[in-house]
Amino acid sequence: MTELSRRDALTAGALATLAMSAPGWARAAAEPAGGPAWDLTEIYADEAAWDTARKGALAALPAIAKYKGRLGESAAVLAEALVLQSDLGKTIGRVYTYVSLKGDEDVRVAAWQEKQAQAIDLYTAFGEATAWFAPEILALGKPKIDGFVAANPTLKARFDYYLANIVRQAEHTLSPEGEALLASATAPLQAPGDISGQLRSSDIPWPTIKLSDGKEVRLDSQGYTLNRDAPNRADRKAVFDAFWGAHGKFQNSFGATYNAKVKSDIFYAKARKYPTSLASALSGANVPEAVYRTLVAETNKGLPQLHRYFDLRRRMLKLPDIAYYDIYPPLVSLDRPFNLDQMRTLTLEAVKPLGPDYQARIAKASAAKWMDPWPREGKRPGAYMQPGAYEVHPYLLLNLSEKYDGLSTYAHEWGHALHSLLANSAQPYEKADYPIFLAEIASTLNEQLLVAHMLKGAKTKEEKLFYLGQQMENFRGTFFRQTMFAEFELKAHDLAEAGEGLSGKKFTEVYFDLLRRYHGPNMGLDPAYGNEWAFIPHFYNSFYVYQYATCIAAATYFAQQILKGGAKERDNYLSVLKAGGSDYPVDILKRAGLDMASPAPYRALVATFKDTLDQAEALLA
Repeated sequence: MTELSRRDALTAGALATLAMSAPGWARAAAEPAGGPAWDLTEIYADEAAWDTARKGALAALPAIAKYKGRLGESAAVLAEALVLQSDLGKTIGRVYTYVSLKGDEDVRVAAWQEKQAQAIDLYTAFGEATAWFAPEILALGKPKIDGFVAANPTLKARFDYYLANIVRQAEHTLSPEGEALLASATAPLQAPGDISGQLRSSDIPWPTIKLSDGKEVRLDSQGYTLNRDAPNRADRKAVFDAFWGAHGKFQNSFGATYNAKVKSDIFYAKARKYPTSLASALSGANVPEAVYRTLVAETNKGLPQLHRYFDLRRRMLKLPDIAYYDIYPPLVSLDRPFNLDQMRTLTLEAVKPLGPDYQARIAKASAAKWMDPWPREGKRPGAYMQPGAYEVHPYLLLNLSEKYDGLSTYAHEWGHALHSLLANSAQPYEKADYPIFLAEIASTLNEQLLVAHMLKGAKTKEEKLFYLGQQMENFRGTFFRQTMFAEFELKAHDLAEAGEGLSGKKFTEVYFDLLRRYHGPNMGLDPAYGNEWAFIPHFYNSFYVYQYATCIAAATYFAQQILKGGAKERDNYLSVLKAGGSDYPVDILKRAGLDMASPAPYRALVATFKDTLDQAEALLA
């Protein structure tokens, strides 16, 4: 609608939660020759058809203005205006999706970058043309809007949730002039994130170190990611010491950029009359603050299990002690390769507990040309599911290896795709797009079903330990680590809102205190590692990362229900996927029996983590 939805944000290339894994996967041996494997002609037959659609949408935008000042005339007029806005948004999403996918086939092709810029300009023009909708709807008042919805079937079927959500945020919506002023402040207030990104990508003189095998590596972000799990422990320590030391030399600059970001969040919260930055950030999806604060509190209560995991990691790696640079090496290696057919077969077998309809949908979809699976020169790295071509189907860009991480990524992204397919089949366009708060549940649950399936078929102790290790690492990285990030954000904003002076040194102290608490008394931590906060770009998308933790907690809860239950538990979970964005995400989950503001989902994850640790320790006994 008038604001960018999750689907629109992804279509605009902004959704990191579904997307970017670290680049650097090797080309898979079984990769077929040739170019991309998906069929984009299902969106538009060719470039000419795409350009015709783009120009048609641009030419249609002025028609929106004829409704300005008229939304209160009647329910029929309001419905006409909203249908026009929605249909145009759907078309523009399809226009951008095509050119975005074409551009990602080979990011070196300037022509597609230029066409992508045209599509972004179209999005901008659409936003400008519809910016007056929310203030004018608000001016009608709740009684009149409710009367219109009751009287008009189109409003009731397609736009009731959208209209109710606008009314809900009435006290935080400014006058048209105020909204325009805030909109104009968006670009300059994004500067802190842009500057920090520029520091990381181009301005910091990253160190080069020599590893024990004589290889010299430059420790920029990619070099760090590729070498932090080096088999030689001294190499790992050298990587950490050099990389975080380099961040420390720019501590003041990073501190200035993040301080500016925190202050911009406070500015927005005050401008929209929210009591805190956290309240402002959670308001869009109507997530209660209790969800965020309960997540942090319950994660802290579960830290003894995380500390127990670190000791298990020490034992499995046969180390005399454990240090922060020891958290990335794999616990057990698995040499088993997986080709694409095997990935598909194993995923289909793993999701059998989700029932015949789910399995039939994923079997049909994964056999079609919806996916570009293999790495190649020039292709965008990482992995994502793109739902923006609503009337066609989702597309998946992957860069698979033939290792287990490739199989896991395959199952993960098809979980996203099935979420979109089920929501699209059950909801009209305006209610199909699910929010970020729900987006990682389906994908993460598929990963958990995959681990359960692989464990069931594992033939050796080492293979079982490998899959248990994958599960434990998911809990560490996606639940505990992301909650630690969320707690850092909360502390930084709380300090600023209390009038405390902030600096890079202060942020490093706060972060290092969290590292010590989350990693326990036996973890070796150099104070320089406290500079890690400056490495996390998600901090410039404030109060976002907590949703990774809530999603894996919800996924774990539902996975356990499904694996231990029957059709009732399965259908209860599928009702969440089919709900799409038809209601607030916390309420959708609550109807499925999961209250994210209560301790239950987080305690369920910690209990599952404990059970996984128990299984691993029993195998080592």
